[in-house]
Amino acid sequence: MLKRMEEDIIVPTQRHTDAEIAAKLAMADEMAAQGRLHGDIAKSLGVSVMTYHRWRKARATSGHPSQRNANDAERTEIPIEREQTGKIRELQVENLRLRRLVTDLLLEKMELEEGLRGGAAIHKAAGRS
Repeated sequence: MLKRMEEDIIVPTQRHTDAEIAAKLAMADEMAAQGRLHGDIAKSLGVSVMTYHRWRKARATSGHPSQRNANDAERTEIPIEREQTGKIRELQVENLRLRRLVTDLLLEKMELEEGLRGGAAIHKAAGRS
């Protein structure tokens, strides 16, 4: 939404008041605590994902008290993050193993296909002579 000023300067209008933004961010925090994705949260708030992230960033830089409390809570959950890091490493190793397995199977498939093509060429040559 754009608004024309007296000198024909186009200035974007603010669609949400600070109180509305604060209320929507509080709702977003609750949804995030339930494990909802940022895209789903933004959609339910009726804003774009970029607007949602911009609001969150603005709240974090303004030193919003609930944000500070959330940061303190994150500090106490460091052991959980370490567990998650360990799980991520395990998944990366498993992913690497699966990629190698798929690569080996694809190579084997290509060898078999080449063998079939070679065998078909031999049968064609035998039929011609």
